[in-house]
Amino acid sequence: MSIDPMAPESAPLPEPISATPPPMVTAPPADPAIQSAVRREPRRGLGFFATVLVAGITALVVGLVAGLSGYLIGQSVDDSIASTTTVAAVVPLTQSGVDTSPRADQSISGIVSAVLPSVVSILVEGSADSGSGSGFVLRPDGYILTNNHVVNLAGKEGKITVVFNDGTKVKGTVVGTNEAYDLAVVKVKEAGLRPVTLGNSAAIAVGDSAIAIGAPLGLDGTVTYGIISALDRPVTAGTEGDISYINAIQTDAAINPGNSGGPLLDAAGRVIGVNSAIATLISGGEGGSIGLGFAIPVNSAKRIAEEIIATGSARTPVIGVTLDLTFTEDGAKVGAVNKGGPSDDAGLLKGDIIVKLGVRVINDSTELVVAIREYAPGDPVVISFLRGGVTREVTLTLGSAEAS
Repeated sequence: MSIDPMAPESAPLPEPISATPPPMVTAPPADPAIQSAVRREPRRGLGFFATVLVAGITALVVGLVAGLSGYLIGQSVDDSIASTTTVAAVVPLTQSGVDTSPRADQSISGIVSAVLPSVVSILVEGSADSGSGSGFVLRPDGYILTNNHVVNLAGKEGKITVVFNDGTKVKGTVVGTNEAYDLAVVKVKEAGLRPVTLGNSAAIAVGDSAIAIGAPLGLDGTVTYGIISALDRPVTAGTEGDISYINAIQTDAAINPGNSGGPLLDAAGRVIGVNSAIATLISGGEGGSIGLGFAIPVNSAKRIAEEIIATGSARTPVIGVTLDLTFTEDGAKVGAVNKGGPSDDAGLLKGDIIVKLGVRVINDSTELVVAIREYAPGDPVVISFLRGGVTREVTLTLGSAEAS
């Protein structure tokens, strides 16, 4: 399955510096006689080059004085603007007060705070591989439920470490597993643990809220939220020789590698499923969430867990046939009937096409297997099948296959 700056407020410019110009000096009118004399007898001056030199020196002095005055005035204006800008930039922003009051019990935050102490991370070290997953406390005396594919990395000589939400690490041991359901029970030597509350997966509906808690990619205590996207989704997970068939709850709450074994909760904080698989767009690799996560319904998980705790193993229901996996039409075709098994006793024959189990329509072989696993060994079921184009119906009692 394969994750505008605004311009600062302008500072007011300082008031312009006022300078009263010096009074203009007006020469009195010249006496006409003197004027006449001046015209006739011109006075000898400094000469052309001397006049130019004096004018140049005067201009230089005036320029220096004007430049110095301008610099001093400009510096004063710059200091005033800088000072005003600095003060104007520190403007307090509106902020709400600190609300540390407890969240409502039925809010997502309230639900999560109540359940987190019951959710654990599981670290597994095997002789050839290692990994991690999630789990949750079933009983105060240390029983924890998780996926079989989380703990099977340890093998017989490996090490399992259970990490609680407060960081406490303790050794875990496998009580028993059921590969068919992809479930396992781990035991820790602790007492007084807080167990989860188990819900009822038969009571949920598409569109209900869903909360997933676990340790995706080792990030313990991660919470994601979504809805129930579909029910009774036939899902196969695992590799050849270790395939699990799940009548899955589908959710769009993000589930990623490491979430496996963690709880899927309803809007009341009750466990309705065990997160187990994801769909991916990556071929041959491990991808991330694309909004297609799958969980084992808690009703099935509850029965398996109870049997493992009581006996160390759990039974898998069967009808006693081998299915023809090459059949591509609607229904599940019987390839062979196990002698003395439930189907043999009920009269099913090779070539019969099973089209319904109870009220559930069967579209293919995988759907028949996951539909059977919603029941327990010993339960009676009604099977509808086609033989020679005619629909027939029988009632049989489910047998069992022991799981390791």
